[in-house]
Amino acid sequence: NSLRRVLLSSLPGAAVTSIKIDGVLHEFDTIPGVREDVMQIILNIKGLAVKSYVDDEKIIELDVEGPAEVTAGDILTDSDVEIVNSDHYLFTIAEGHSLKATMTVAKKRGYVPAEGNKKDDAPVGTLAVDSIYTPVKKVNYQVEPARVGSNDGFDKLTIEIMTNGTIIPEDALGLSARVLIEHLNLFTDLTEVAKNTDVMKE
Repeated sequence: NSLRRVLLSSLPGAAVTSIKIDGVLHEFDTIPGVREDVMQIILNIKGLAVKSYVDDEKIIELDVEGPAEVTAGDILTDSDVEIVNSDHYLFTIAEGHSLKATMTVAKKRGYVPAEGNKKDDAPVGTLAVDSIYTPVKKVNYQVEPARVGSNDGFDKLTIEIMTNGTIIPEDALGLSARVLIEHLNLFTDLTEVAKNTDVMKE
């Protein structure tokens, strides 16, 4: 259970924290020539699977002209940011219309609501969005009896991990185990007995 909680809440990841669309002042606006309203576009942008290779905030951009069905693959990034789900749908724009937008990407852990992403010095029209940084979407585990040779006193642990594609399940599991170990090391250092006793010998 502890490992599952770490997988779902404590791994680092990247997400969009805010978006600014030219000509849009608030999330209840509509954009001429765009099928989706701003609220739906924001919802779709929250579905981006973003991988950031730096700790600093990064700006990614959209600059599209219709007619087009715009996907995550149309977002302009540099080498520091990768959009993993490039076929993720964002919106549809009609012929004769265009849309420009900038988005801020940050690298953190867990979940931050839109209110926590608001900045006092942000330009007018900047819309803060909820950020889900956790790259792990789902974790299931099952413990079953197992036999090794003639000995049936063992258990088999099966773990199912589903991610957003920015990290592979094996890496997510290993990183989660490391997070747990780092936290538990605080307790093993409390006494010499805990530090010096080998508990893994058969």
